[in-house]
Amino acid sequence: MDMSKYREMFLSESREHLKKMSRLLIALEKNPADREGIDALFREAHSVKGMAASMGYERTAELAHHLEDLMDGFRSTGAVPPPAVDHMLEGLDLLEGLLGDVAAEHPEREVAGFIAGQGKTSPAPAADPPPRGREQAKAPAVEPEGKAETRGAEAARSWRIVATFAEGTVAPAARALLALRGLAALGTVTHSEPGEEALKKGASPRALEVRLQSGRAAEEIEKTLQAMSDIAEVSLVEVVEPAAAARTPRRGEGHRTVRVRTDLLDTFINLTGELLTSRYMLQAAAQAERWKDLSGGLDQLARLVTDLHHHVLQVRMTPLESITGRLPRLVRDLERKTGKQVALRIEGEEVELDRAILEELADPLVHMVRNAVDHGIEERGEVQVRATREKDLVLLEVADNGRGMDPEAIRRKAQERGLLSAAQARGMRERDLLQLVCHPGFSTAEQVTETSGRGVGMDVVKSAVESLGGSLEIQSQQGRGSRMLVKLPLSVAIIQILLVESDGFLVGLPITKVQRTLEVTREEIRSSGRQLVIRLGDEMLPLLSLRKILRQPNRPFGGGIQIVVSEIRGRRVGLVVDRLAGQREVFVKALEYPLNRLPGVSGATVLGDGSILFIIDPQTMLDERPAGVSAAAPGEAR
Repeated sequence: MDMSKYREMFLSESREHLKKMSRLLIALEKNPADREGIDALFREAHSVKGMAASMGYERTAELAHHLEDLMDGFRSTGAVPPPAVDHMLEGLDLLEGLLGDVAAEHPEREVAGFIAGQGKTSPAPAADPPPRGREQAKAPAVEPEGKAETRGAEAARSWRIVATFAEGTVAPAARALLALRGLAALGTVTHSEPGEEALKKGASPRALEVRLQSGRAAEEIEKTLQAMSDIAEVSLVEVVEPAAAARTPRRGEGHRTVRVRTDLLDTFINLTGELLTSRYMLQAAAQAERWKDLSGGLDQLARLVTDLHHHVLQVRMTPLESITGRLPRLVRDLERKTGKQVALRIEGEEVELDRAILEELADPLVHMVRNAVDHGIEERGEVQVRATREKDLVLLEVADNGRGMDPEAIRRKAQERGLLSAAQARGMRERDLLQLVCHPGFSTAEQVTETSGRGVGMDVVKSAVESLGGSLEIQSQQGRGSRMLVKLPLSVAIIQILLVESDGFLVGLPITKVQRTLEVTREEIRSSGRQLVIRLGDEMLPLLSLRKILRQPNRPFGGGIQIVVSEIRGRRVGLVVDRLAGQREVFVKALEYPLNRLPGVSGATVLGDGSILFIIDPQTMLDERPAGVSAAAPGEAR
């Protein structure tokens, strides 16, 4: 019998069991005599064993059987000794590796060696937990999060490295080439800015930015660069995406399976039947020219389509729990690594989001929690992950009660990096300053560690959130902790947009990018240096022209000036548009080549009159052409 068609279902269900087992083990570590927890863990291992055996994955079944045997012994003794938790967690890591082998259609890896070491964790009478120091000494070395999953595939780690040359460096191109070749000796250079060809032609870089894939430790890479003359500063961050891509298939890759409640399927059948009936009623009414019946039939059709839309979305909705399951293990491992005591609280795991959003959100969430533990909490504290639903948005919050971020250190570092002038640094509000930690490669030196840092990878987090049509807000108070607030739409396919007109063309802005809209007069616009601004509350809001971003001709105008308040490059700005044309819910279709190469166009939708409306992201458009579009007077810009 061909069992391969059930493989995806097996993998999906097995991974759910492993997540539950991980949570149960972490809970048992704190309460070793929890009989219900022991029984539940036994059942989970038993389920994995049974499924693997029925699918013919012998080593997976063998390892699950081993874990099941251990738990059976603990059921007899009534408690799980602490060393057994470590062994069981190692077993879960190995099980995940086996599932990875199955997913990749590779032969299952060897498990006999792990099982042979069971004697050291054989069931034993419950004992008092050892002192923390001793426990740490016995514990296996904890690897950075995610490393266990990629054990044996160290080259998957990707680094973003920025080497800044000292003032007055002679022949910086030659220095940069030497640095580039030094890094190439440590791994694979996938990208550099400037590139090797540009350097050979005599480019004079102030800094060299490199993407390196390497299994070497951060310290070794950093030390290699610092040993080179004329390199004044080295910034090194681990990039999450490549490793994440190696672990989890992305949207649109391969075949997916999803479990659907039978009552939902029944609803689809009923709705389909009603749609068929409605179609024949409309055809009959049209043929007989019964216009009143036709109008009523269209109303009924609209209701059925709305119902169908609602229920189809339900199929794709998945509880947040599917990605928070690994957080307890993550925090537990970080506790071991750092010697800190961290209480993790998770609320709102039942909140549902589109499956595609959750897949993309998993790694940013892990990164924010890791940052909170590693750099927010000092010795003891709490990290809270909380999700709530607010109309068509989901608010996901990662907060800690640790040391918080130092805005002055960020301000200072931003000036040193040349991101801000002295005047800009003085005038920037604290909220905007905190957003600078999302600038690629930005970090304060004392905050950078091997695993994370404020700013280390936060650009990846922000980019991932914004690619989903969401937004990231950072709040922090020194001595009282930090709070990352992510706002996400429920679905990436059907979203709310704001229609705006520019030079006679309608375009759509995702409503999650819009903070508010307002109308001002020409007299309310002021000049601040070369920047045009308006006063909005207690802040001066810089203005950008959508016409200029879209490279449309300027045009003077009169009357009220329509403005969309949004966030671009971490700062609140006022986007000047010709006209606000309303808000609506649309189905966004991805663009095919070559239209998918259009910078800043995230998709398109078809309006009721058949015209195509592009959904745009002004920030991405600006990123593609950073010069010459800073701001302009509405009159000048249009």
